[in-house]
Amino acid sequence: MKPRKNWNWLLMGSAFILAAGVVVGLGGKLRLDFFHVSDKESAAMESPASVPAAPGASNEAVKLPAREAVQFRMTDLNHGWIEYSDGTMVTDDGGATWRNTGQSVPAAAALSPDGQSKQWSVSELIELQNSGGTLPSPKQATIGSTLVPVKQSQFLTKLIGWALPASQPGAHAEADESHHPLLVTIDGGLTWQDVQDQAVQQAFAAETEQLKKLREEAERFPDKETARQVLGSNVSAWRLFPESASRGDVVLVRHNGPGTVKWLGKSYTLEPFGAGYYTYLPITMQTKPGAYPIGDQTLTIKAKEFETQYLKVTEQLESMRQDTQRINADQKKIDAARSKSAETFLFSSDFIQPIEGILTTPYGYTRYVNDKFDSAHMAVDLAADEGTPVKATNDGIVALADNLYLTGNSVYIDHGMGLFSQYAHMSELRVKTGDKVKRGDIIGLVGTTGFSTGPHLHFTFWAHNVQANPNLFFNSNPFHWVKGESASKP
Repeated sequence: MKPRKNWNWLLMGSAFILAAGVVVGLGGKLRLDFFHVSDKESAAMESPASVPAAPGASNEAVKLPAREAVQFRMTDLNHGWIEYSDGTMVTDDGGATWRNTGQSVPAAAALSPDGQSKQWSVSELIELQNSGGTLPSPKQATIGSTLVPVKQSQFLTKLIGWALPASQPGAHAEADESHHPLLVTIDGGLTWQDVQDQAVQQAFAAETEQLKKLREEAERFPDKETARQVLGSNVSAWRLFPESASRGDVVLVRHNGPGTVKWLGKSYTLEPFGAGYYTYLPITMQTKPGAYPIGDQTLTIKAKEFETQYLKVTEQLESMRQDTQRINADQKKIDAARSKSAETFLFSSDFIQPIEGILTTPYGYTRYVNDKFDSAHMAVDLAADEGTPVKATNDGIVALADNLYLTGNSVYIDHGMGLFSQYAHMSELRVKTGDKVKRGDIIGLVGTTGFSTGPHLHFTFWAHNVQANPNLFFNSNPFHWVKGESASKP
């Protein structure tokens, strides 16, 4: 049996060698068709956008169905997302470019724990800007002369919005950044386009700048609810901070547009700040109680009486008040210093009391010197030890730092928009004209220079060159007066 086995193996080996020789003899042209894939078919297999034709059908590739967009949302002018049935695309340039992401729809940003953070998000600012208004919600969009059905639309402002067409031709999972799945409008939906040209970019930039201004203004108010009451689009174009005051006070006016305010025979220019326009209205001591129209608002001036003070001074001190030449020369310096003010608010926080002293003369007292009527004392006198540091009541620019005849070593600080603070009778000056100061900076030391009977600080505010009650400002600021904080203070 063994010889037959060996013979069988010999026959099988010879057959294999013969088959190999046939292949070589054909010059390698034998094709095993059941394993072969043509170049055209290979390319079709690699392409995700087509599949091989079915047997008996056309030889043309069959395109996959267009990718279906489920919904979209723009969270601000730059950021947004589109949810597809098979994934999500995001943008961070207002929809100019999009990229695929493996993540699901981004979650909404969480609010601060107490919901009262003074930091305003872009979405909150947009909501504030649109409060009380109705935004467009079109069902169709016009591109050139073509009317396109809209599956979903979203407007962030009355002019800027996006729309998702009902059909998305050419959209697929591998769409690159050149794909524009959303339409955009910058004219309230009158016209639409599927690309962001220079006009769209300029409109976005202008709106972004407007939101920055709105944020700057909104963050000056004590809380978001107060800001909404003042800045919401559904509120009055005019606002008074506060709506009632007394003679010797000052009121801050806000309007939605530029212009002037007529008040007590004078005109006050509304200066731009944030998204609004502002000016101070000084309430002179001669203002009579009553109701005064300011735009579409009413300012109520309440009656207020001030006490009387009697001072006894030496003949030498009394004679100082007779040197009108020196007094007038100093007044020219003061008038020049207060004639120019920064056209914006230089402060962003509450005002502080410059020293912790003893109040010897309240604001508004009718003063008699040596039994003769002198004037109304339109400042507060705070007695303190000589050399006590005097602090800047708030941020500003030193408009004047000089030794003056009646008020001695004196400083005037410009806080912007026509508001100045005054510090007098100091023993030493620690700042010079033109210096920028921050709230709490040491600007001098308590003294008794000029017309003074003892160490103290004479302190007051000036609004458009009219003295204003300092008590309104301490631990507050004009943006807080909207709640009526300034009314009825002593």
